[in-house]
Amino acid sequence: MAKPKRRYVCTECGSVSARWQGQCGECQEWNTLVEDAPETKFAAKHDLSAGGRAIVFEPLNAPSEPLVRRTTGLAEFDRALGGGIVPGSAILMGGEPGIGKSTLLLQAAAAIARGGNSAVYVSGEEATAQVRLRASRLGLADAPIRLAAATSVRDILTTLSREQPPALLIIDSIQTMHSDMIEGAPGTVSQVRASAFELIRYAKESGVALVLVGHVTKDGTIAGPRVMEHMVDVVMSFEGERSHQYRILRALKNRFGAVDEIGVFSMEGHGLAEVDNPSTLFLSGRDEPLAGSAVFPALEGTRPVLVEVQALIVRLQSGATPRRAVVGWDNGRLAMLLAVLEARCGLNFSSAEVYLNVAGGYRLTDPAADLAVAAALVSALADKPLPLRSILFGEVSLAGEIRPVAHSALRLREAAKLGFDQAVGPEEGGSSSAKLRFFGLKSLPGLVDRVIGSA
Repeated sequence: MAKPKRRYVCTECGSVSARWQGQCGECQEWNTLVEDAPETKFAAKHDLSAGGRAIVFEPLNAPSEPLVRRTTGLAEFDRALGGGIVPGSAILMGGEPGIGKSTLLLQAAAAIARGGNSAVYVSGEEATAQVRLRASRLGLADAPIRLAAATSVRDILTTLSREQPPALLIIDSIQTMHSDMIEGAPGTVSQVRASAFELIRYAKESGVALVLVGHVTKDGTIAGPRVMEHMVDVVMSFEGERSHQYRILRALKNRFGAVDEIGVFSMEGHGLAEVDNPSTLFLSGRDEPLAGSAVFPALEGTRPVLVEVQALIVRLQSGATPRRAVVGWDNGRLAMLLAVLEARCGLNFSSAEVYLNVAGGYRLTDPAADLAVAAALVSALADKPLPLRSILFGEVSLAGEIRPVAHSALRLREAAKLGFDQAVGPEEGGSSSAKLRFFGLKSLPGLVDRVIGSA
């Protein structure tokens, strides 16, 4: 019998190589080639134009059943999903180890089971006694969840096919599952792909809402083949710093809703608690004005979240290269903003170290944060604090112009609701009201004059 040839598959682009090498020849990514099972060799070339079963085409406007979502009992979880779990959907949830993925899913399964629906929790990493111990600590021991510890996909599907399909099926995690139809250890590319395919096919055929927990790599991406993210309907990321109490559930892909909604949770002693007003969480401890601190009304979907941007400027006495450290914002965006402040406003940051931090471990991706970051930098450089109850938002161009941003009225309404009385933004970005005064700026030098003259 001939020895099967080895082949290596790239986890990023899926290209196949006959030997292992450090860099993929197709996508040029490093350390992405993983050994895969040998491909099947056919004795003759098959003609696929005959011998199959004819399919039936339907018109696009054919009547179909309305989309019915099932709420989990966790409002923040349902918000991130777009309103609830869709029966027959496949959800892939990733997150760093210890961030709380299993805790969140156990709470969601308990809420669904207490509501009269069936929930199945299959753990491939922990024994059933460990899961029961966590459930007891969370106060969920009385929830009628069907629990099992298994790693064989065949055993799981054989058991489920003999009984009524559950409303929710949780697999923790997909990297521990294996199929006896594929060679290789659990966690390899071929095993993860085959196991996910069989579980997703069962969910589609039986109308079961399937949740797959995925491991993440050191880069923060979900481990395994990238094609797994294409196979599922929803890809979710559970984010947060383990040193902070808050957690953010974010949808990266959603075939049944928007991907810009988030769910905010707080890690408490009894598990994950929902945070109805995240702004109060990220702004805690602001009792007096401090230099280098600015408040920015970020927008996550339809929810405004007020976060604090902190800046620190340290002057260097020697000719050492100044350091630029950023936490929670884009490093390249900070370099661009510093260049605009130097070129358009005449400020000197070249001989100073710049440290920027978004309080609470929150990560900003909204371009409207430019004005708040610029205000924090100017305030730290001049050592003059901004008004305590003020917010700033606006996008800064390379010419130093302050451009309008989306949903300005929503940001101002949230700030007024939390007691803020001043807002600084683009000239066409809003208007004053009875509770909040709005100051429009046309260019960045106007912000510098306002910050330096606000002592």
